[in-house]
Amino acid sequence: MAARRARKQGKRGWLKWAAAAVLLAFLLLGVAIAIVVHRAEPILRAAIVEKLEEHFHARVELDSFHVSLINGLWAEGKGLRIWPPVDVAGVAVPGPNGVVETKPLIRLDEFRFHAPLRYKPGEPVRIAVVELIGLDVDVPPKPHFTHASAPTNGATPDESLEPMLRFEIESMECKGARLTLETSKPGKLPLEFAIAHIKLSHVSVGRSMQFDAQLTNPRPVGTIVTSGSIGPWVVEDPGETPVMGGYRFEHADLSVFKGIAGTLNSTGKYQGVLRNLTVDGQADVPDFRLTHFGTSVPLETEFHATVDGTNGDTWLQPVHATLGESRFTAEGKIVRVPAEALPNGSARPGGREIALNVIVGRGRMEDFLRLVSKSGTPLMTGVLTLRTTLEIPPGTEPVQEKMKLNGNFNLEDAAFTSAKIQNEVRELSLRGQGQPKEAKNAGADVRSAIESNFTLAGGVVTLPNLKYTVPGAEIDLAGKYGLEGSMLNFKGTARTDATVSQMVGGWKGALLKPADRLFKTDRAGTDVPIHIDGTEQDPHFGVDFGRLRHTSPQIPGQTQ
Repeated sequence: MAARRARKQGKRGWLKWAAAAVLLAFLLLGVAIAIVVHRAEPILRAAIVEKLEEHFHARVELDSFHVSLINGLWAEGKGLRIWPPVDVAGVAVPGPNGVVETKPLIRLDEFRFHAPLRYKPGEPVRIAVVELIGLDVDVPPKPHFTHASAPTNGATPDESLEPMLRFEIESMECKGARLTLETSKPGKLPLEFAIAHIKLSHVSVGRSMQFDAQLTNPRPVGTIVTSGSIGPWVVEDPGETPVMGGYRFEHADLSVFKGIAGTLNSTGKYQGVLRNLTVDGQADVPDFRLTHFGTSVPLETEFHATVDGTNGDTWLQPVHATLGESRFTAEGKIVRVPAEALPNGSARPGGREIALNVIVGRGRMEDFLRLVSKSGTPLMTGVLTLRTTLEIPPGTEPVQEKMKLNGNFNLEDAAFTSAKIQNEVRELSLRGQGQPKEAKNAGADVRSAIESNFTLAGGVVTLPNLKYTVPGAEIDLAGKYGLEGSMLNFKGTARTDATVSQMVGGWKGALLKPADRLFKTDRAGTDVPIHIDGTEQDPHFGVDFGRLRHTSPQIPGQTQ
């Protein structure tokens, strides 16, 4: 028994010794691996920096790089900076203004990746995902230089220099990125995009990559979801890097532009280079309105545009739009302009300037007037044809105060929505045709036509040669209409087919027979100087007897 017990104890002791030996071996192996990894880190860090410098032809800095071999290869780097290109001699190349850039082209707070420890000779080590955190890309303006590659003298690459270990990246995912597109134009600010998330796939040097991204548009603020391809990256001029894809722009708040409001949604596609994109798409604002008036009208557009990505300058070529049920086209530009001192001593503020040519084929007058109506009821209805220039300069004033129009319009089949004004028009038409009895009876539907040149500035519409025509009468007016308060101030002449006595009719008309000669024109009928003032809601019509005395023909036996 004692011998058996001794043998068992000896066996247990041997097992403990063996376990301790194995544990010690693993510890020694772990220490050895740690030493190897520790010594390998600076070598790998130097290799990463060298490859990036070779690709970007630029100075590259990497603050720290760490690797681990626990459950595969884990790597993490911090503080990566890639500077603008250098020439073949390693000297920093100056930008368009002759000054060497002092800020990095690319900055990255952190990156990390994981790869399996399986390796087959001749095959790359595949990395499924490289995670990027805090990426900042600053694309400079188009430089006045071209990077000069080192001469090869006809030499061919030495295949023996091919690295033994190659990595292949399947995708990159980035959180918290920022893209800045610089401009060399004086007085113009760079354009910045905050990118919440971006994923790059099919990552390969010298080839295009697929991307999916979600970013915030700077102005108006809204979320852009986009996907497409970018690259290959142009080292000499990143702004010339090709890009193409599609986008969805959602929930953009237009109230950031003082004077207008509504929620913009847009979809489309784009292609070109970062600095010069061609965009085709559609946008709709179901609740478009001028904030001063508050009445919303749906606005839908289809557009073809060229966009300068360095500053957001946009050339519309053209836009096909529908406001309410009225279709129109617009083409022109939306560009940033610098602040400028004016000859009168004042200063013009910098900002976005809109300059468009607008054409309305056969629109509805009520769609356009509803925008400038607080009640939602337009002044009149009718079929509108219009050509005008539209200018909206930068500044803090509301849109309706700084907007400028200069053009002409023709309105057919017009009718006033105010019963009071429309009754006046109906009576004028019937009396002008010599039908005073019919004028006293309600029910006649009289339509009119209006045409004029016009300007809009400072919230006031000026109509220098307005011609208003109804059956039996023609009115020529010149004056102004104020959008604020709907103020009317017009003077002109009313001409009718009937004479004064015919317009009045009955025994009163017989008494006015002598007055026919006073108002008679060179044709049959009546010519009366009139004025219109008051407001849209309470208009006042009257005869200018003062002008009548100075403009009427001389009646025999009467002195003026």
